[in-house]
Amino acid sequence: MRNRSLIAVSTTIAATLLLAGCAGTEGATGQDKDSETTATDLCSATVESGAASDDVTVEGDFGTASEAKFELGQKVEEAQRTVLSDGDGAKISEGDYVSYALSAFDGDSGDRIGDAGYTDGELLPAALTADAPLGQLIGCASAGSRLSIVFPTTEEAAAQYYILDVLDVVPTAAWGEEQEPTEGLPAVTLDEDGVPSVEIPEGEAPTELQIAVLKEGDGAAVTAGDTSLLQYHGVSWNTAETFDSSWENGAPIQIPGNTYVEGFVEALEGQKVGSQVLVVIPPALAYGEEGESEHELAGQSLVFVIDILATMHPAAA
Repeated sequence: MRNRSLIAVSTTIAATLLLAGCAGTEGATGQDKDSETTATDLCSATVESGAASDDVTVEGDFGTASEAKFELGQKVEEAQRTVLSDGDGAKISEGDYVSYALSAFDGDSGDRIGDAGYTDGELLPAALTADAPLGQLIGCASAGSRLSIVFPTTEEAAAQYYILDVLDVVPTAAWGEEQEPTEGLPAVTLDEDGVPSVEIPEGEAPTELQIAVLKEGDGAAVTAGDTSLLQYHGVSWNTAETFDSSWENGAPIQIPGNTYVEGFVEALEGQKVGSQVLVVIPPALAYGEEGESEHELAGQSLVFVIDILATMHPAAA
């Protein structure tokens, strides 16, 4: 069986990876790649179908929590994956960020284990790569596809059955409606891939936090404690130099709980997925005044252009 060393993990671990949205969250941005070649690589890594995954029947529409019917008590030796219905959306390539949702069932009892991803803010998109478990399970399916996935029986647990809906391929740049620029704030221009550049205006930096929406998205709003998938480009107002950029680093970023500097967090909260936000952060809401912090950016006002690609709300207590 191909990729058995990666995919033939215990049922419990596999379920945790998928339901928590933790598998395959790192990877390329999907920019500037040969889609035919990389799609083939992802295709060749895909888990094979088998009798257990083939025999699953599903009740329920795509994009909604489903009911799965299958023969109970089967001993499944290896992970299996079957395409139940092909989508008509974009074909997935190596490194694409993919939003997905799933329903999980116990192989012995048929009982529902749980659902995830069918409500906005439940799961983050995953970057699918050939060496990541979720990439091997979804493979190079098209957006809109519904998959039957079966994890093997172990000594500790029955096989587990998943119905996974491949919802969409998520852009790696903000896609919201462009807004009028705010006078007096830095000017932002984008290249054809959405990579920003920033022009600092003449004069002193604002002494208060300044937030402007450059593109207005229509997705879920970021709330306190969220973990968001972001692109960002940071420039010092004082030097007009770029000090950090996810675009230059090669991939969007996600930090649990959005634990960034205070001004960055304030700029995120309440903004909708798909938005691009410009924020000017005074030192007190960034890395502190000069002499108050040893950080190299202490005393500097910071400018960020932030693209909000997705957000995951904190789990209910």
